[in-house]
Amino acid sequence: MNVTSTLRAFCTALLLTGATVSASAAVATQPAVAASTPTAHPLFTVQVVGKGHPMLLIPGLTCPGAVWDETVARYQKQYQCHVVSLAGFGGSAAPATTQQFLQQVRDQLLSYIKTQQLTKPVVVGHSLGGFLGLWMSTTQPGAVGPLVIVDSLPFLAAVQNPTLTAEQAKPMAEGMRQQVGHGKMPVAVARQMSASLMTDTARISQATRWSQASDPATVGQAMYDLYTTDLRQDISRIQQPVLVLGAWASYKAYGSTKESTKAIFAQQYAKLPQHRIEMSEAGRHFLMWDDTQWFFANTDAFLQQYTVAKK
Repeated sequence: MNVTSTLRAFCTALLLTGATVSASAAVATQPAVAASTPTAHPLFTVQVVGKGHPMLLIPGLTCPGAVWDETVARYQKQYQCHVVSLAGFGGSAAPATTQQFLQQVRDQLLSYIKTQQLTKPVVVGHSLGGFLGLWMSTTQPGAVGPLVIVDSLPFLAAVQNPTLTAEQAKPMAEGMRQQVGHGKMPVAVARQMSASLMTDTARISQATRWSQASDPATVGQAMYDLYTTDLRQDISRIQQPVLVLGAWASYKAYGSTKESTKAIFAQQYAKLPQHRIEMSEAGRHFLMWDDTQWFFANTDAFLQQYTVAKK
């Protein structure tokens, strides 16, 4: 099987169920409190935990902010963690409208940073959350600090065909939006896709539940937005250092190697001025769960090197 075809199929699967898991075990964290006025950002809620330099944590498609529980537990003594949960995902109330969903989320997140007076917050994003982190930084390069991008790309639709344009991707994206937005996928299908994205059985079960709890119309629109937004040129405007953490193990059965997968990441991030790409040896899409020590080791080193002095 062609490796790029496999990657595209896998990326479609991760969009359908990607970032749908919360921690399977309880994590000792400080009680979270709501931040700011919800009416100011109707497309997401935020919980704030910890003290220190601000860190914005954005989950992926269908995932609640609880996916970051262990990450928050690690960093809350050094960082003020602002944990985002998007409307319509993982059981959250669906938004009043899904029109230009991701663009509206992007703008509301940037507004949140401004109104909360967060000085260059670290942005940690998984999958769709990583894409949003990149998009925020290209839109307002001075608004955010260092970026940690967990298994995400600037233009997902071009995994198979690097010459594909956003306009050319629209028919495929529209088909996906219609199919996904039509209704909830069967539980067996959701579970099968979850199993391709993580290794822990309990988390696979939880992932399936989060997927089933998400609003199909919102998920479909988010997928459409991802497949029709190309940031490959725009990332040249990003001023912050960026750590990109990638996964390849799930493609191994189809003939992929770490080197071939990393080459796809390198091609998509070629225009990004300050970045480093690291590939996990064994982790699947949920690198913070599948390869936790590696995830923390790379993130710790990156943050120690680049985070601005804490207040």
